[in-house]
Amino acid sequence: MKYVITGSTGHISKPLAETLIHAGHEVTVITSSNERVSAIEAMGAKAAVGSVTDIPFLTAAFTGADGVYTMVPPKWDAANWKEYIHSIGSNYAAAITGAGVKKVVNLSSIGAHMPEGCGPVSGLYGVEQELNALERTDVRHLRPGFFYYNFLSNIAMVKHMGIIGGNYGEHSSIAMVHTNDIAAAAAEELLNLSFSGKSVRYVVSDERTTDDVARVLGAAIGKPELPWVNFRDEDTLNALVQAGHTQEVAANYTEMGAAIASGAMMADYQKNKPAFSVIKLDDFASEFAAAYNAS
Repeated sequence: MKYVITGSTGHISKPLAETLIHAGHEVTVITSSNERVSAIEAMGAKAAVGSVTDIPFLTAAFTGADGVYTMVPPKWDAANWKEYIHSIGSNYAAAITGAGVKKVVNLSSIGAHMPEGCGPVSGLYGVEQELNALERTDVRHLRPGFFYYNFLSNIAMVKHMGIIGGNYGEHSSIAMVHTNDIAAAAAEELLNLSFSGKSVRYVVSDERTTDDVARVLGAAIGKPELPWVNFRDEDTLNALVQAGHTQEVAANYTEMGAAIASGAMMADYQKNKPAFSVIKLDDFASEFAAAYNAS
């Protein structure tokens, strides 16, 4: 089988590509950087260097594939982040049609049922709609939970302020996932190619409260009393800007956090809960501790 993977050597795309290669399949990995070609080839894959904004490039790369994995790479300087994300979905749809691809596994997110009000995830709503409009292509949307590794961005806060927090809500429950579990789910879908029509699969490794997050991660670094502090939206926005994010990105992340706090982001997930994947918050805590101690 021939597969095309977008996302270069990222947290999900790399282990996904490795799994497909180890299963004996031919894999092409799309990357925007010539510097990653050697790493891609070292895995045993073929590198296709180009931009996800280039429809002819994508069409050529997708041609002949039995299955394609699509994800929208981050663009931190987008003037309108949601619109940018949606536009990449439109590019993928055009290329999939031009290449005649029949099976697509698309990385989306919990909250992608929300056309507005969920920050960048509302951009992924647009991606889903673009792919759902394809007439002769089966699409499986993976909607993972909150990535564990996002908590790594809180390390400086923990070190310098003795707290961990966000605007996700006080005592809120968060559906979380390890990127390796997402890669495993994507590999399962691509290896089987048994999905048909347009469908959604939620991928979640654990569901815990923000207090649990503070307790588990705190214990892993020798701070068992580490508190979770819920921030106001305006304080979150200002902190993200001060950390170097653009106003556009900061506003979108703040909006997404507010959607977690209100429960809106998890509403459809709550109606369609999957069996949990392998890697729990307590397992991730060792990764958090290693990064904390190395910082």
